[in-house]
Amino acid sequence: MKIRILIFFMFLTGFAAAQEKTETEPELPKAQVFDSKQSVVIDGKTISLNAKAGTMQLKDENNKPIALFGFTAYFKENPEKNRPIVFAYNGGPGSSSYWLHMGIMGPKRIVVDDPNYNQGAPYELVNNEFSILDVADVVMMDPVGTGLSIPIGEATGKDFWGVDQDIRSISLFIMQFLKEHNRLNSPKYILGESYGTFRNAGVMSNLLSKGYALNGVIMVSAVLDLRTLFFAPNEDLPYIVYLPTMAATSWYHNKIANKGTDLPSFVNEVRSFTENHYAPALYKGNRITATEKTAVAQKLAEYTGIKSEVWERADLKINSGEYFQELLRGDEMTVGRLDSRYKGMNIDPMSMNSFTDPQSDAISPAYTMGFLDYYHGALGVSKDMHYATSAYSKEGFKWDWKHQGNNFWGADAAVTTVPDMEDALSKDPNVKILIMNGYYDLATVFHGVEHSISHIDLPKSATDRIIMTYYEAGHMMYTHLPSAKLFREDLKKFIQDTTRK
Repeated sequence: MKIRILIFFMFLTGFAAAQEKTETEPELPKAQVFDSKQSVVIDGKTISLNAKAGTMQLKDENNKPIALFGFTAYFKENPEKNRPIVFAYNGGPGSSSYWLHMGIMGPKRIVVDDPNYNQGAPYELVNNEFSILDVADVVMMDPVGTGLSIPIGEATGKDFWGVDQDIRSISLFIMQFLKEHNRLNSPKYILGESYGTFRNAGVMSNLLSKGYALNGVIMVSAVLDLRTLFFAPNEDLPYIVYLPTMAATSWYHNKIANKGTDLPSFVNEVRSFTENHYAPALYKGNRITATEKTAVAQKLAEYTGIKSEVWERADLKINSGEYFQELLRGDEMTVGRLDSRYKGMNIDPMSMNSFTDPQSDAISPAYTMGFLDYYHGALGVSKDMHYATSAYSKEGFKWDWKHQGNNFWGADAAVTTVPDMEDALSKDPNVKILIMNGYYDLATVFHGVEHSISHIDLPKSATDRIIMTYYEAGHMMYTHLPSAKLFREDLKKFIQDTTRK
């Protein structure tokens, strides 16, 4: 009898402690979703859409809430069976998805005066005839720290702000969203822009390891190996891969004498020079002869419009910031990083590096104001909720660049997700990848991702599943309407070709 009383007392004590803990723990903020009806006209046909904008509670592998994850989803009314679904995001890292959302993926798009500076409000929002909502549902994702996405419970920003942390949370959201909306058996796609492509390679591998095979992966303005972006000391690779885009930019601004028949053929000529002459010259370093150096500098001048003596003085190496400044220095102008068709005022013609990005300056106000007006207006999201266009001002935001698999003899090597892509391509013989490149993108240059793909150590049957397309525009090629049209055509064909009938 005494034992029974003791057990009962312990039960009551435990119950009281649990009740006290429940009462003292702060209540987690609730997910909120705002529903609306939207539509888009594509190829003369009206597609009616159920839109959902807000947050979903994200849980970790132990079913513990860790975030409210922001998204905007567009579902076709009365959809056909097994309709594809595309999860899309921008990059940064630390950027929300509103660029892709209002540029090409959603039912509306912002009108910009490409490639010129836009006037102040009012900004025009129009039907997006270039969307792929006629062939797939679209979910715009905002990583934690952006949009409405915030950590909750015991989670903090550092649990999401890093290469591996980001891959994990993005994958968790996709898996849980598919289950929540009964889309586990739908054809699945991920679409990333800029750093979003770097993320894509990790996510496609991570999802596959969990049993979620993707039908396709779309890379918009891709970078898979960060060595191709940063002009590190004693590193030739970025100079090599940047040259074709620099030449394309000079071609556009009429700074070269012999433009040839068209841009693609000119770029092919520069590719050949880069691989057969420029790269070997840089490899020699200070062993190059004066005669060789002068010959290479003269060809660089022909392809870029920058004087050969400048190239010689720079030891045949001009980085991107110096190029932005040098190309139009005589006109007291500088060219864009995200889209080198854009040019802006050079506030210090004597400086060796540019101070601003004309393309970003030209379109950011239109995209930001146009999106927020649409988000809190047509989509009906409460004005009490703050949408963060980026995470850069969030307290403690600092990206952790360590990535599993990029460790060699105990030291962090160059950060790349090419091995992740190789892993997914080798384990899934059906998945295909579409890489969409802008000729005038001086942020993530096309020859950089070409270098990464050409160094994938897999049989040709795997690399043949990687499709490359090119556009005569920049990082956000969809601001250029002819490129937006091609973008839609290429993406639609890719989805249709990779969706099993």
